[in-house]
Amino acid sequence: MHKALAHAFYTALACCALLCAPAAVAESQAAEVSQLRLERTDEGVLLSANVKFELPSVIDDALAKGIPMFFTAEAVLFRDRWYWYDRQVAAAARHMRLSYQPLTRRWRLVFSPTPIGNSGLALGQTFDTREEALTAIQRISHWKIAEAADVDPDVRHNVDFRFRLDVSQLPRPFQIGAVGHADWDISVMRNQRLTIEGPR
Repeated sequence: MHKALAHAFYTALACCALLCAPAAVAESQAAEVSQLRLERTDEGVLLSANVKFELPSVIDDALAKGIPMFFTAEAVLFRDRWYWYDRQVAAAARHMRLSYQPLTRRWRLVFSPTPIGNSGLALGQTFDTREEALTAIQRISHWKIAEAADVDPDVRHNVDFRFRLDVSQLPRPFQIGAVGHADWDISVMRNQRLTIEGPR
């Protein structure tokens, strides 16, 4: 019990130290979708995307201290309706947990369709470098976001794609400190029309 309390205390101290550290230079971590492709196949609607962003030093410091970061990609398929708001017909989410393991000096990345939390029990991949792990986060390939039956071939459809750093899963002191701070705001949204053509 005492060990658990001590661990929580030192974690809180580390959080406060990172949040209170002065920022020498304001960094720009604006995210952008450099590529977004939608494919209609017999399997369903597949999404591929490249998301570009840089991690600011405050997030790098947190990762180095053993605090995982959570990223979420979301896709919503809408069917056009001329008489009312477009109707949502399908939705998918992709949750990612990035952590650094100081003992092995390796990076671990876990993927899940549901929020992962801090248990670390989900299956994932390990990487030798931070860059390799970030590349795996930033590149989404042939992600199934809807069933084939969700698409009416006689109606137009569009997809809202959103990618963000999910600060709601950070330790409480980080959640409080992240509110309103640009260093913790990594997010981007893009809408794209689903065309009739399938994969080429």
